[in-house]
Amino acid sequence: MTDALPEQEREIDSAKPKGGGRLALAFYRITYRHGRPRWDSSEPHRELVDLVAGRPSGRAVDLGCGTGADVLYLAQHGWDVVGVDFVPEAVETARKRAVDAELSPRFVLGDVTRLRQAGVEGPFDLIMDTGCYHGIAEGLRDAYAAEVTAVAAPGADFFVAGISDPPATWRLLGARGVSADDLLRHFGTDFDLTEERQTGARGRVAHFGLYHLVRRENTPSEVEASRSANSSRAKKGK
Repeated sequence: MTDALPEQEREIDSAKPKGGGRLALAFYRITYRHGRPRWDSSEPHRELVDLVAGRPSGRAVDLGCGTGADVLYLAQHGWDVVGVDFVPEAVETARKRAVDAELSPRFVLGDVTRLRQAGVEGPFDLIMDTGCYHGIAEGLRDAYAAEVTAVAAPGADFFVAGISDPPATWRLLGARGVSADDLLRHFGTDFDLTEERQTGARGRVAHFGLYHLVRRENTPSEVEASRSANSSRAKKGK
């Protein structure tokens, strides 16, 4: 019989981010250990509530899910949903909340720049990121974009919410904020940016942006991958 503690330790170790993300992880772990962070809530984001109102349920993933309020809301409304976060304390709380609510979403302790390595497989119809992408270091954003693209179904909706200009303390942790230009630079090959709006001040944050991207049906990267695969098969057949 496998000891639960070593298994938990392996899960935590596999979720550790690469590069500068380790400093951010240390910060978040300390913050969650000493009470509820000011960004955490037991209530779903109002943008999510508006987003899924009247929409048929499907498969969804919440990137940087924290303690799971948005995931639990979707599960309550019939969605097959996965929440991903790299902070063990946050994921543990989320799992306990799911048990208490008698719901069965899946919470994964993992790095959002390595989703498939963490066992998060698509296709997902809805991908949400509220306050995760804006904190990811520039050097990891291409990896994040590649993972999102890989798990998104054709036509999937990808919603990103975050701040455009992080405070200096956040920048020390690698945060670079989010903007339409940044999203187009990293996702423009495979996604269309269909909506952008600013909500104004939220607490200490001066500018909070909401962005809606839609994955193209046949993306250039998929076409190129198909061409490469066909070329490889042709060479083997000679």
